[in-house]
Amino acid sequence: MSGRGLFGRIDWITIFLYALLVFIGWLNIYSTSLVDPSTSIFDFSTLYGKQLFFIGLAILGVILVLFVESNFFERFASIFYVVSIVLLLGLFVFGKTIAGATSWYNLGFFNLQPSELAKVATALALAKFLSDIQTDIKTGRHQMYALAIILLPAILILPQPDPGSALIYFSFFFVLFREGFPLYYLGILLFMVILFATTLMFGTVWIAIGLVILTILIYTFKRASLKIPFLPVAGVIVLSILFSMSVDFVYQNVFEQRHRDRIALWLSLEKDEKKLEEIRKTIGYNTYQSEKAIESGGFFGKGFLEGTRTKGDFVPEQHTDYIFSSVGEEWGFMGTVTVILLFSVFFLRLIHIAERQKSDFSRMYGYGVISILVVHYFINIGMVIGLLPTIGVPLPFFSYGGSGLIFFTMLLFIFLKLDSNRLKDGI
Repeated sequence: MSGRGLFGRIDWITIFLYALLVFIGWLNIYSTSLVDPSTSIFDFSTLYGKQLFFIGLAILGVILVLFVESNFFERFASIFYVVSIVLLLGLFVFGKTIAGATSWYNLGFFNLQPSELAKVATALALAKFLSDIQTDIKTGRHQMYALAIILLPAILILPQPDPGSALIYFSFFFVLFREGFPLYYLGILLFMVILFATTLMFGTVWIAIGLVILTILIYTFKRASLKIPFLPVAGVIVLSILFSMSVDFVYQNVFEQRHRDRIALWLSLEKDEKKLEEIRKTIGYNTYQSEKAIESGGFFGKGFLEGTRTKGDFVPEQHTDYIFSSVGEEWGFMGTVTVILLFSVFFLRLIHIAERQKSDFSRMYGYGVISILVVHYFINIGMVIGLLPTIGVPLPFFSYGGSGLIFFTMLLFIFLKLDSNRLKDGI
């Protein structure tokens, strides 16, 4: 086995699934953006032509990754991370604003979004740190370092403002949990999310009353079985109330009006019917039209290039964040199920590859890749069908965009390169 070359060691099943997803994504971009059927697919003034160009750049990136020594990525992980942080800081001075977010560098022929590069760099840096400490993640000091690696880029991205991209960095918590991070942190995180949402819905006063009543009831009826002293519980209640009191400030000052409107629509916060209807027609319009497009596809869909809502530009940003709605309209229920199954098989394959790694660094990086892709997938699909608010998260390998496609591809193929090295010496 040691005599096998690179192309004999690489996982071709994953590459086939990746290529299939990119191809289907490009077909839907072609369908959503086609105006003149006589135009060449290589016309780079069109969206589908530009996406072909980005696919070409991604292939060049793949070639570069595959012919670099595997230990290069582990050796220079920290440098990649520092460079990504510097690029994120540079946006505050040199950034280009698109759709209200200063998240890009204008390179002339191409807009570079450094938050995508930072995902790759953070996955590498976190894997490097965790493998260096031999997964001793239960030590408080090491936990703080790991959290700092994850949260620093998220903090820099949030004020761009780009809460969608910042949210993705929390996917790295799954890597920590896989490597032994205490599960009660997951409970704390979920509790904070629930507390944030319920405070917006009911207000701090009712949250405080509810927490106090709940504590009294528990200690009244379960006192005999409880082994936790009252004082720490009282401290948690006080901290929870203080967190609840900060929610309104964060909501009003960190989030922009468009983000507040999306959250208000999702949580039904707006009580004024007139204003609520106005929000539905603006912020909620995308989701409403997306749902209608998917619904109109029926079981088998209207057929390729036959989507009336797609052709009528009913769904804004359909080639980017809402690309999945074109699958539902033109390919119907069967098409959406097929795409979902493809992604599911793809993710299961990546988990299989991650679990067979002999190197701690490779396994941890692999789970970083899986976490990023899975969270992107679930948020995007949930957003398109109305289960989650619109936060501008693309569907990996599907949505239009150079930065997303190139860096998702690099993210994946660095992992495949690390996996191919697993067999290099007959391991």
